[in-house]
Amino acid sequence: MLSQPFRRRPVRLVGVGVLVVAVATVPGVASAGPTRPAPAPAMVVNADFEDDATGVATPAGWSEAGRADASYTEAGGASGAYRLTHWSASAYQVETFQRVTGLSKGSYTLRASVRTSGDQSAAYLFLRDCGGPERTIALPRTGPQWWVQIVLSTAVKGGACTIGVHSDGVAGSWLNVDAVSLTPGAAGRVDISGADVSQLPKNSDHGAVYRDAKGRRGDALRILADNGVNYARVKVWVDPADNYSNKAQVLALAKRARKQGMKLLVDFHYSDTWADPGRQNKPAAWASLPFEELKQAVYDHTYDVLSALRRQHTPADMAQIGNEINGGLLWPDGRWDNWDGMAALLTAGSTAVTDASPRTKVVLHLAEGGNNGGHVWWFDNAVSRGVPFDVIAVSHYTYWHGPLGYLQANLFDLVKRYDKDVMVVETAYGFTLDQDDALENIFNPTLQATAGYPATAEGQAQALRDMFNVVAAVPGGRGLGVFYWEPAWTAVEGGGWDPADPTSGNAWENQALFDYDGRALPALKVFGEY
Repeated sequence: MLSQPFRRRPVRLVGVGVLVVAVATVPGVASAGPTRPAPAPAMVVNADFEDDATGVATPAGWSEAGRADASYTEAGGASGAYRLTHWSASAYQVETFQRVTGLSKGSYTLRASVRTSGDQSAAYLFLRDCGGPERTIALPRTGPQWWVQIVLSTAVKGGACTIGVHSDGVAGSWLNVDAVSLTPGAAGRVDISGADVSQLPKNSDHGAVYRDAKGRRGDALRILADNGVNYARVKVWVDPADNYSNKAQVLALAKRARKQGMKLLVDFHYSDTWADPGRQNKPAAWASLPFEELKQAVYDHTYDVLSALRRQHTPADMAQIGNEINGGLLWPDGRWDNWDGMAALLTAGSTAVTDASPRTKVVLHLAEGGNNGGHVWWFDNAVSRGVPFDVIAVSHYTYWHGPLGYLQANLFDLVKRYDKDVMVVETAYGFTLDQDDALENIFNPTLQATAGYPATAEGQAQALRDMFNVVAAVPGGRGLGVFYWEPAWTAVEGGGWDPADPTSGNAWENQALFDYDGRALPALKVFGEY
């Protein structure tokens, strides 16, 4: 059991499978384009850099501007023998680009496999002189082992478009690019720019103050919405000691979110307190129920909350049956080593969703977003037992769950394997290593070193932007989006983590999206980019 509910760690369960292995490459999949009229296919010359040997300064079919000696081909491609590299022992600026001609009018998507050291002043793919404004997408921080795909779309109007990669690098910084394509159709957008705001009512009741980027005091939900947040995630406990995150609080928060134009994801924990991979404790009122009565309790609780939301004209758009249920829920009846019991409980919850609110999508949520082996084991068991669901959700904190390459490879595989939409419903990153209350923060120098992003306002924004970019590249538009976990959970006395202890502190405040003066941080603007 975890000493605090947020000290998540990858959990290896006996018989559950193994952590995902290193993925050398993620194969490209072109997004479908419009059918009338069909844009002409784009011919990218030397798209895999296979026409060149190691050390070629200007790859065949490509042009360069700036420090040409900082751009060259070398062995070790994502999908072949060679790749493009930008690197120099001194500071440099260089672009490698290609003019693609013979294009019909319409939308096109640039897709490429990339890796970066992440410490460039600027590193991005671009679409330029295509008949409209230049489009760019920053290359995510990946490290040397993990390729990820990113996508960027634009409208082509004049029959041609310039594709390329730009580097403004400090000494020793580097990037790799491979498997470049330009295909008909638009991609790179997501439907969900979400935030889990479950702790907001408690925080506000205990005096938390929120300000926009200009320092103007306001409602936190309004500030989030003004910055592009379009979906609220709200957890619900059965009988919490502090009376927060219960049915009444969920109903009130749903009204507030809907007034800001947000859709709603309800996160059923099926507990009186935090549920995660390390703890899935039954509510006290359900602790001694026989199994058939426990199933009924799951159904009744789920139906009750969702039908009440529907009656007040704020129906849930999605509902999670359990929270981070890698090891099951409602232990021991629904634990991982009793899959028949787990499946029966999940089915009870899923059936209640459909009965109470037919348009609400059913979500199943696991932690460890890069753990492909564990996730395949889990969903194979769920599918084989007929558990009904619509969406696969994962948590992915890069400092706990591994590089973005792990996450993207898993999402690509889950979509293909189970034909379901996917999304990240929990992620976060620190903007500082300083504390704002007495409780030691979870995000610390060790976790910063593991993830690689600096613990600054800019580092937090880049970590979130990279997460969106990785999810947006899921083929076919099936990466629904990203939820940031508890962006408004700043440190105030009485707003701590333990519902049974009013004196408990907050170990999360340095990962909020409001600084220690309550002012919105730059990462909030990222939501509006997608």
